Amino acid sequence: MRTFVPSGKNLEANRKWRLVDAEGKTVGRLASQIATILMGKSKPSYTPYIDVGDHVVVVNAEKVVLTGTKWQDKVYRRHTGYPGGLKEISAQKQLQQHPERIIESAVRGMLPKTKMGRHMGKKLKVYSGSDHPHKAQQPEPLTF
Repeated sequence: MRTFVPSGKNLEANRKWRLVDAEGKTVGRLASQIATILMGKSKPSYTPYIDVGDHVVVVNAEKVVLTGTKWQDKVYRRHTGYPGGLKEISAQKQLQQHPERIIESAVRGMLPKTKMGRHMGKKLKVYSGSDHPHKAQQPEPLTF
């Protein structure tokens, strides 16, 4: 028997592209499954200190679902960096203006808060419509 110790070499060649359709999916459940794929926890070669996750392309972000009264109650906050620069926007307005940010922020909150977590977040591509510019990578459709 031999112990397999993974290295960080040739990782990009082993990454797959996954396509997720967000139409009718609940935000939190979808985000947790996407975060698992980005981290690589669904792979047998998962290692906590190496980013072995796949790229994920999410389409139809404007057709995502929030349960209960979250459309009115949930507030997204960001800060401009200037004094008094706290900006707040409700989930309903966020859906109208930037629907892809709803999924991006949910997934980002489920990734590690480290350099590697930020690198994992860059492998997530979210689009509000059904078209995406990653057809050349031939993403495999995922169903949850």
